[in-house]
Amino acid sequence: MAAAQARLWLFDIDGTLVDTGGAGMRALQQATAECYGGEGPPLDLAGSTDLGVLAGILAHFDLAHAEGEAERFFAIYLAHLERNLAAGTWHGRVLPGAAGLLDELSRRSDITIGLLTGNIAGGAGAKMRHYGLDHHFPFGAYGCDHADRNLLGPVALDRAAAHAGMTFTAQETLVIGDTPKDIACAHAMGARCLAVATGKFSAEQLRAAGADRVVQTLEDPQILLEFVAE
Repeated sequence: MAAAQARLWLFDIDGTLVDTGGAGMRALQQATAECYGGEGPPLDLAGSTDLGVLAGILAHFDLAHAEGEAERFFAIYLAHLERNLAAGTWHGRVLPGAAGLLDELSRRSDITIGLLTGNIAGGAGAKMRHYGLDHHFPFGAYGCDHADRNLLGPVALDRAAAHAGMTFTAQETLVIGDTPKDIACAHAMGARCLAVATGKFSAEQLRAAGADRVVQTLEDPQILLEFVAE
């Protein structure tokens, strides 16, 4: 692993920072039923982008991706998501170590934090606000920017530079996620990936997918020792 300090940390949301307990999945299903009158296909959300999920739903119903369709669908999805989160019946939670790590990173002037997530921007904001983590994330790259997650890295670098007033190299960037798609996204942009086994994939699966470092939870104290200069 390269010894360079990670100056830019880009976090995935679901399975990495929080678990909504199914509130997000249910909101997508509710929006699908409301928009298209049916249950829709089984949804695999592990590392997927919301635009990619919508493309699969439209293909299932043999519908074209018409102009304005994404805006219509996601407006309905966001309304359901907000209601589901507010209902408090989904038993969601902040995942172990996430809040503490973000607090520690936020205290450091030499580190910039952002999101790199398959959630649309509105969905990311709703989840981060609900779980009290939104103040850590002034920018991000989202699942409404591209359907292909591997194209989100350059978007995140551009937005990080605009926010911080300085550029970040891929070698100075660390992507934190819980799926093989997070790992592929990191490597597509030339960054390192810290994979955390708090989602659907085991540590062994994440290592096999090529993660640069794998931890069981973000509570692991070695994270700061390995990626932050003292």
